[in-house]
Amino acid sequence: MARVRIRHTTRYDYNAPVGLAQHRLMVRPRDSHDLRLHDATLSISPAPAATRWAHDVFGNSVCLLDWAEGERTDHLEIVSTLDLTHYPAGPALPRATLDPSVEIFPFSYAAEEAPDLEHFRVRLLSDPARRVDAWARRFLAQGGQTRTLPMLEAMTRAIRDEFAYEGRDAEGTNSPVATIETGRGACRDFTLLMMEAARSLGLAARFVTGYLYDAGSGPGMVGGGATHAWCSVYVPGAGWVEYDPTNGLVAGENLIRVGSTRTPEQAVPVGGGYIGKAEDFAGLHVDVTVRVGDDPAPATRPEPPPPPGNPA
Repeated sequence: MARVRIRHTTRYDYNAPVGLAQHRLMVRPRDSHDLRLHDATLSISPAPAATRWAHDVFGNSVCLLDWAEGERTDHLEIVSTLDLTHYPAGPALPRATLDPSVEIFPFSYAAEEAPDLEHFRVRLLSDPARRVDAWARRFLAQGGQTRTLPMLEAMTRAIRDEFAYEGRDAEGTNSPVATIETGRGACRDFTLLMMEAARSLGLAARFVTGYLYDAGSGPGMVGGGATHAWCSVYVPGAGWVEYDPTNGLVAGENLIRVGSTRTPEQAVPVGGGYIGKAEDFAGLHVDVTVRVGDDPAPATRPEPPPPPGNPA
């Protein structure tokens, strides 16, 4: 269990006043058995004329921002602040809850679950040379039984150990084939590789966006200071088990899930545009700070001390 406070700042600057198109935010996690959301606030400058909340097709909480027609600004700053408690499952729980019938791979999903999982099993990108298939089959036992959860854990840690991490601000996700060929990528590239590898084996996999925190034990985490990406794989009994191939983490350890989608493009934390010229865009700055601990969050303005001689 960890008390976690997250401040996620996204700032756009413009060389000339521009209009703002609708922006879509995916920054608020859903309260669940493994995550208790105590508080979530948004601070936006300039203030939008309308703020609306909705659930997307996957049930994620999304916020839609609209500004008054004709309003112009030289900046847009969006600050999301979260206060939550995280109860990660840890590797022991998926093993304890795993349906015995799927302990050995391959297996088939139950008839009542298969239709709901079908879209999460479909490959997103073509792989005519079957490079991803060949990479995934490295983790199948040769001449013996393949145990499902150890196979997925080995795949997760192989990406961490064999590929070089590189942060990247540019939009888009590299194809799994490109990641294999170059041996490097950002967290979303590693996530897509593991998703496609799992799907090549017939497993259902989702893209997850959220935040990473360091609990202070073991080596430092890679991918902090920004939003983070990982995947979850559906294993009957254990459910959607989370795997972070960037750090080799299993079962949600150190991971704050905000949204889960079928594709990386559906999991953009902050998306939108502006009305103006291409040269009006001056820059984008994203900063994520994460604090872990039981101390209460500091007040915006500390209360003054009581006058001398008076009881507090």
